[in-house]
Amino acid sequence: MSSLEAETEPNSLPTQRSQIKRLPQRGEYDRQTIHQILDEGLVCHVGFVVEAQPFVIPTAYGRVGDRLYIHGSPASRMLRTLKESVEVCVTVTLLDGLVLARSAFHHSMNYRSVVIFGAATLVQDAEEKLQALKAFTEHVIPGSWSTVRLPTHQEVAGTLVLSLPLTEASAKMRTGAPVDDEADYALPIWAGELPLRLTAIAPVPDPRLSPGIELPAYVQNYTRSHPTELH
Repeated sequence: MSSLEAETEPNSLPTQRSQIKRLPQRGEYDRQTIHQILDEGLVCHVGFVVEAQPFVIPTAYGRVGDRLYIHGSPASRMLRTLKESVEVCVTVTLLDGLVLARSAFHHSMNYRSVVIFGAATLVQDAEEKLQALKAFTEHVIPGSWSTVRLPTHQEVAGTLVLSLPLTEASAKMRTGAPVDDEADYALPIWAGELPLRLTAIAPVPDPRLSPGIELPAYVQNYTRSHPTELH
């Protein structure tokens, strides 16, 4: 059975590595929350160690079920290293707002983040590899896979894909208003949250775009779904 067919556990228990230590009340370990944050994000940071030297590399990713996929050129040092099943730490962070308190000490941010621990493995099954490439495309631009030219056999063969199980993961988040010292609430200083969202602006067509090609709906209506926008 390929990893694409593996059953997804509805919840996960925190491990020694994934247990939230600081402000544990902000921790979440359920699969739905973790998947939702991963699906909204666009870039992950992959941390690993090579010959006692630490590296953190930003890269795109895709999710299929309970697995995270990253991909790139076989010449990539990160991918060459990780395909040997090296232990990694992958993080994704979404910034939802700036929290402005009455005191500088209590300024904060509202955010949602995921931390994943595990060993990435090389994807060799052709079907799983193609599904992972589809997941990358649909994760970044939902709806585009069915309209673009699909990867050729040579392009697929020239792409390295790694799989990381989401079996050791945790989410951490902050929401809501600032928390000031009780005595500071009487100060004549504005306090509250400045919400932030990732939004698309007007698309810029390729200068070599053929005449008469209309803007596709998946570009015109592009958005990164936020929990408050899912209902």
